[in-house]
Amino acid sequence: MERSMTSAGLLMFRKKEGDLEVLLVHPGGPFFQKKDKGAWTIPKGEVAENEYLRARAKLEFDEELGISPARVEAWIQLGSVKQKGGKTVHAWAFEGDWPENFILASNSFELEWPPRSGQVQRFPEIDRAEFFSSENAKEKINPAQTAFLDRLVTALESRGGL
Repeated sequence: MERSMTSAGLLMFRKKEGDLEVLLVHPGGPFFQKKDKGAWTIPKGEVAENEYLRARAKLEFDEELGISPARVEAWIQLGSVKQKGGKTVHAWAFEGDWPENFILASNSFELEWPPRSGQVQRFPEIDRAEFFSSENAKEKINPAQTAFLDRLVTALESRGGL
């Protein structure tokens, strides 16, 4: 099956004690196990041809975190970025927080691991989710996606929300 070169995702943010925090996720599986800086991402997923981008972004958010974005009053369109591997990612931001007693409930995938071993193992698609200050998030996030953080700050400042 050919992989899509387009993904869509959501960037949830909150204001805590006057500071902006954003929710990022860490990919699960053996390839990212020991990676931190530059490995985190917004919750996102691949988009099928003719699929509505924001609908896919909402579905992926729910599948990766186990939380459905509640009725969002104001979406902030963050545009798109092209990642190093050539994938285009479209994103929207919304203000929210995870529920009290949140437990990560990511979907999973199967992978032959170790390679050429014949053994198939199941891994969570996302192994961690955390809120980071906007400055700390810039160190953690995939470098191409830092543009989403900058665009969010600009949008919030223009609305008088920061």
